[in-house]
Formats: sequence, C-alpha cells, structure tokens
Amino acid sequence: METFRRLAKYYLPDKRYFIWSLIALVFVTAITVIYPVFLQIAIDVGITGGEYGIIPYLAIGLIGIMAIKGVATYVNQYFGDLFGVRSVYRLRKDLYKKLQYLPFRYYDNAKTGDLMSRLTSRCRSIPLFPFIWFCPISNFVLLVGFAMVVMFYYSVPLTLVTMVTLPFLAVAVYKFDQRVHPGFRKVRRSLARLNTKVQENVSGMHTVKALSQETSEKDRFSDTNEDYRTKNIAISNVWSTYFPLMEFIGNVSAVLLLGFGGYLAVQQQLTAGELTAFFSLVWFIIGPIMNLGFVINQFSQSKASGERLLEILDEKERFNGPEKTKPYAKLKGEVRFEKVSLRYHNKAKNALTDLTFNVPQGSTIGLVGSTGSGKSSIIQLLMRFYEKTSGELLIDGKPIEEYDVKELRQNVGIVLQQTFLFSSSIRDNLAYGNPDASMEDIITAAKRADAHEFIEQLPEGYDTVLGERGLGLSGGQKQRIAIARAMIMNPSILILDDSTSAVDMQTEGKIQKAMREIMTGRTTFIIAHRISSVKHCDQIFVLDEGEITERGTHEELLQEHGIYRRIYDIQNQDQHYVLQQA
Repeated sequence: METFRRLAKYYLPDKRYFIWSLIALVFVTAITVIYPVFLQIAIDVGITGGEYGIIPYLAIGLIGIMAIKGVATYVNQYFGDLFGVRSVYRLRKDLYKKLQYLPFRYYDNAKTGDLMSRLTSRCRSIPLFPFIWFCPISNFVLLVGFAMVVMFYYSVPLTLVTMVTLPFLAVAVYKFDQRVHPGFRKVRRSLARLNTKVQENVSGMHTVKALSQETSEKDRFSDTNEDYRTKNIAISNVWSTYFPLMEFIGNVSAVLLLGFGGYLAVQQQLTAGELTAFFSLVWFIIGPIMNLGFVINQFSQSKASGERLLEILDEKERFNGPEKTKPYAKLKGEVRFEKVSLRYHNKAKNALTDLTFNVPQGSTIGLVGSTGSGKSSIIQLLMRFYEKTSGELLIDGKPIEEYDVKELRQNVGIVLQQTFLFSSSIRDNLAYGNPDASMEDIITAAKRADAHEFIEQLPEGYDTVLGERGLGLSGGQKQRIAIARAMIMNPSILILDDSTSAVDMQTEGKIQKAMREIMTGRTTFIIAHRISSVKHCDQIFVLDEGEITERGTHEELLQEHGIYRRIYDIQNQDQHYVLQQA
C-alpha cells in the first residue's frame, strides 16, 4: 500500500468523482440484493400462497428498481472513468516533466523503450487503483454485508454453515497474492526489455539493412520475446493453480447450502421462496469472492507498475533550481577553468584532469584532439550536462553552480555533432530555442548557415514538415539547420561540436565565413577534427587523455612539431592525394 499512498496525490484532487462513483455503487449493490427478496415474495406469496394478483405489481416494481439501478450504474461508471482519466493526465504530465529535468547521468543507462512503456501502459493502471481495487472490494463488502443481513433474517444456522468456508478462501487469496506480485514484477521488466528491443531495431533499421543483419535481429528479438512468453506462462501457472482452488472453495459453500438448506426446508424451518432467495444471495457472495483473484491480479499489476514509476519520480533533479520569473540576464561570456576534473560515474578514470585556462569575453577557442581526449567533456561542463568532480568553473567571474540552469543554457548556443531535428516544420525546428523569433530572424539565420537556398526548394519551404529525426534531409542539410537554430538564440557563448563534419569543403567554407560574422563579440568554442575549422581561432587547445598538452595559435602550434603539427601534416597529405587523384 506504500506505493499507492505515495501516488495518492495524483488521484486525491478528483476524489469527489470517486465518491460519487462509490455512492452510486452503494445503490447498485443494495438494489442487486433486493432481487432475491422479490423472488422470495413471488414464490411464497404469489405462487405458493395463491395470491397471483401480486405478481404484476412485483414485476412493475422490479422494472422500476432496474431503471434506478441502470442510472446508478451509469453514474458509477461515468464518474469512475472521469476520475481515472483525470488522474492519468496529472501523473503522465508529472512524469514527462520529470524526464525533462533529469540529468544526463540518468539517461546514460535509461532505455527508451522502457521509458515509453512506463509513460503509457503502466501509467494508465496506477491512478485507476482505487477504481480497480477499492471499488471491487467495496462492492464485495457491500454485497456481503447486505446479503448476510437478509440471510441472517431468513436463517441464522444456514448462514453460519454457508460462511464456514470463507477463512479457507481468505488464506488461498493471500497465498495467491504472495506469488503473483513478484511474477508480475518480472513480467513488467521483461516487457520493458521487449519494448526497448523493438524501439532500437526500428530506430536503427538503416544500419540493420545496410549490414544485412535482419536474420540476427530476428533471432535476438525471438530470445527477448521468448523470455517475455516464459514469464507470462509462469504467471498463468500461478493463476491456474489458485483460481480453481478459490472456485472450489466457493462451490463448497453452495453444496453446504443445498444440503443443509434442503434439510431445513424439509423440516419446514425454511420456505421454498426463502431457500431460493438464499441460494441467489449466496452467489452474490461467492461470485465476488471468486472474482477476488482477478482483483488481486489487477492490484499486483498496478503495484508493480507503481514501483517502476516511482523509480522515475524518486530520481533527483540535480541541476534544476527554482525557475525565475524575471527576464534572464545577458552574460558577457568570460570562461575560466581552475584545476577542473571530471569523472563520469561509470568510468574508472578521469575524463578531464586539472584543467586550467582562461577564455576572455569574445574569444574563439579551438579544441583539437583524438577521440576520447576530453574535448566534448569540456562542453558537457559548460552546459552543466554533468557536474565537475573537482576544481572551479566560473563564467563572468561567478561559479557556474550559482547560475540558474535555464538562465545559463539560454545564454549558450550549441550545435552538436549528432544533429537532432523534431518531427515538425522547419520553421518550428529553427525557432526551437527562441520561439518568439520573427520570420525575418529565421530567414537571416538560415542564410548565414547556408540553409536558405535548399529550404526554399522544398515543397512547402519553411513550413515543410520533417520526418522523424529530420528524415528526408541529408546530414549536411540537418547540420546547417542546427547551426541556424543556434544563431537564432543570439547566445553569449557559442559551442560548435564538429558542426561542419557532414558538409563538403566548399559548404564548410561558406558556413565558416558566415560563422565568423556571428562569432564577433561572442565567446566561441569550436570542437573539430579538421584543422581548417580551427586555424582562425584566437587560441587552440590540444587535448590528450583529459589534459591540455599544447595551446597557442595556429602558427605557434605548427612550430612546436607536436600533436597539432602531426594532425596538420596528415590532413594536408590526404588533401594533396585527393587533388592528385582528381
């Protein structure tokens, strides 16, 4: 119950709908118990007693009662569904918001398919807990209560004999719950793995087909699917073991009723109508008891889902401070690292070690080095995607931790190497970081990024809706849109993470020329593998295993004959070779 207690804030605001549904349920249950009473009167008074004239009145009364029950049933279902839908809306909204603010550390291990499963099917079952658990239990209690009152009125001994099996049924239900809940937890986890496998396969379909791995993917999916099947069969085995047992115990009550009730009828201690009504009333108790297994089934699934959702809600939002209501200040862009180190939580060695450097406002810094040397880690710290392990990182002389995260990131424009575009119009993608941007600003930025021409040639121009992840555009076109998107933000600090890697040399030259215009007055960090992308920088840092091994201008580094010079020579040789072949 702790799981649902912690999630109660999502369905308690709409408790009035639940209460109305519960009140209607009381009417439905009370009217249901009245049916056997009508039957008893019809038999004992109308048929056995010979007063046939009472039967039409009983029929009319029964129709009226059925009409009232129909209205009460509608109210019960309508307000119950309204309660569930509104609760789901609140929970899913909070979960999605939580995902927006979780640090990158969380997403390093999270699976997309699992998260999607949690926000859809699992999210749906939690707020309905009171409706799928409390309402059936309430229905059970009310039916048993009302039925037993009438049964005790008819015959105390017969009622006691009939109820003798209930303790055994309670034990069976408890044992069932003890086994079914761990099983459903395993099923949920297996389903998450299955969803993740499907999501990864669909997202990586180009790679699968390019490498002719369709058969291997099918086999790997079969293994995951088999695991899900096996765990569902295990749950079915638990169900098939306990449900017949619970049904058998329920039927024992009916046997005791017929045996002892028949004896009382023969001894004329019970009328035929009362025995008939009694038999109907017993099934109003046995039916809900037998259905208790299904209710526990639903409860166990909801509990397992709730535990998985709480895993998200319990994650700490490390960098998310209170949002400001006033406009964010414009930063100057001076950056200083003082003995800064970074170690990712799942790594044995530092990604950065004792980095110290100062970047004056408006400077352009090039970051060069082999893969894994620490170039992107510097950017991760500047964006506060991760927190430094030690040292001090200051922007405009102020520790980065003292800035509101949103304020910081609205002053930093970034173009990542892996460009992500949303499934919306090009206009919306360009204005994503600055939704208030005018069309004139959008077009100006697109022209600077050398994107305006190809956008105009698309069927709907800037209103062209892109496919998933920018499907329909080349890698170079997507990168140019990403560059324009960063320009529109008008940032104080601009980060270009190998942003021209997917464009040809001619387009790179056009973009760099445009970029030099917007770099004026902005602090810019350029991560690049091509020397041509950083040779105009004010300072170039060469990184190796998380440390700056060389620093200086392009000309100064060429004189040192170190790593930078070797990279320069290799690229020049490659370029000369390509020209000779052409």
